[in-house]
Amino acid sequence: MLTTMLPGNPEQTSQLTFWQKFESYIWDSDTHLKSPFERKLLRKLDFGILVIGCLGFFMRYLDSANLANAYVSGMKEDLQMNGNQYTYMGTFYTIGYAVFQIPGTLAVTRVRPSVFLFVNEIGWGIFTFAQAGAKTYNQMYAFRFMVGAFEAPFFPSMLYLMGSWYNRRELAKRIAIFHLSGSLGTSFGGYLQAAVYTTLDGVHGMSGWRWLFIVCGCMTAPCAIGLLLVLPDLPSNTHAWYLSHEERKFALERSVTLGKSQPGEKNLGWTLMRRMFSSWKWYGLVLGYVVYGSSCQNTSYFAIWMKSAGYGVVERNVIPSCSYLISALCIFLWGFGSDLTGSRFAFVFGPLFYGLLPTGILAFWPKNEKLILFAFMTGGVQLMTAVFFTWANELLADENEIRALTISSMNGLQYSVSAWLPIVIFPQTMAPKFRRGFPGTFGLVIAGLIVIVGIKLLADRDERRAMLRKSTAMGPGDVETGEKEIESSFNQSKDRTTAEELDVVNLV
Repeated sequence: MLTTMLPGNPEQTSQLTFWQKFESYIWDSDTHLKSPFERKLLRKLDFGILVIGCLGFFMRYLDSANLANAYVSGMKEDLQMNGNQYTYMGTFYTIGYAVFQIPGTLAVTRVRPSVFLFVNEIGWGIFTFAQAGAKTYNQMYAFRFMVGAFEAPFFPSMLYLMGSWYNRRELAKRIAIFHLSGSLGTSFGGYLQAAVYTTLDGVHGMSGWRWLFIVCGCMTAPCAIGLLLVLPDLPSNTHAWYLSHEERKFALERSVTLGKSQPGEKNLGWTLMRRMFSSWKWYGLVLGYVVYGSSCQNTSYFAIWMKSAGYGVVERNVIPSCSYLISALCIFLWGFGSDLTGSRFAFVFGPLFYGLLPTGILAFWPKNEKLILFAFMTGGVQLMTAVFFTWANELLADENEIRALTISSMNGLQYSVSAWLPIVIFPQTMAPKFRRGFPGTFGLVIAGLIVIVGIKLLADRDERRAMLRKSTAMGPGDVETGEKEIESSFNQSKDRTTAEELDVVNLV
């Protein structure tokens, strides 16, 4: 049996130290309900999943986002990119990334994630390194495709992995920390390129942008080895060296108790696909994420605008990096707030609603340069990806393979759209105002808000129906009464969640 503390046990709660009470507020809001054994297990999981996952995702974003840094630091001139070649390079990367999302993520339900993701990270490190030797933009097309193909399974697989281990009071902030490590990787790329450009440009006859790819490729290998040695795989097949037999058994029991189905419980095939496509969840979550993700493209053109505005090489590498630091802070705040309050909808809808402001400014492109700078700097505030994927993990907790397929579909199909949408609305020949691109993303923000409200309404309806199915059988004349009782029970469950949150605050 699970050995967690029982809620509302004052004797157990009073035994907590001040730090443990503080941790209940600042980290996991249900810490005071957990036994020392469970808290120790979570610390080990955070080391094995969160720390090593963040390092890998940091490198994944650094290795994929360095193209923009290289482009504005001499690659454009060296490879004679005078048309839309930069856009096409992004497209080839996106095609590789999108095509291998679903098969790659589904593979980790059958193959140990530590081994599979290690192979993939080594692969994208090799092709990141290879870009340093590109002589033509055609070669860069091939290298970018391979980088995207090897990077594809990492993000959705890690989301699936975290969703298999953590509960609803733990998951969102950890996904947020994992996700913001990508923003830090993008931000670090700007500082790294600025340092490389000023110290290595011309060394051994190579341009600074080529040295950037060499440095990034060399940094990737140690992170890949860390994945192989530390990632704990899944609760059902973990053999992590730092987990005892009792901790592995407890973790599996905990996962099952949380209602998370395990790999292999259902066969793959047409039956699985039929179940997935017969539910609104796949359509709603995929559509919502595709629309939302497509609305977040504005910040990718920050450095290009700065170059057209006359900023120097170092400035257009460093200043956009500051916007990614703002994004990273907001990503964590949205995940922390979502776990603390227990609300997914508020922290999905709210940040995207703010997105109307920066996308609106860029859509109308005012003459005031400071407003444009403000829009680019704060465009990442709308990033609530971590909470969105947490929401998806929870809505599909009882369907293991469908959860993996849906998460990879969300990310993969969003990148599939990103493979061609920038060519249509963000052609480089329309830089820097992009009179189709910025108004288009403004419309996508509005559409995303509408879809998110629809997901919330359908999720609430399903919860009411689940309560009704669990209730005792009623006669035909009791239907109306039963529906009122279910509605009352549904509202009371939300009240209980709020009461738990207040209890956590009172601990401090």
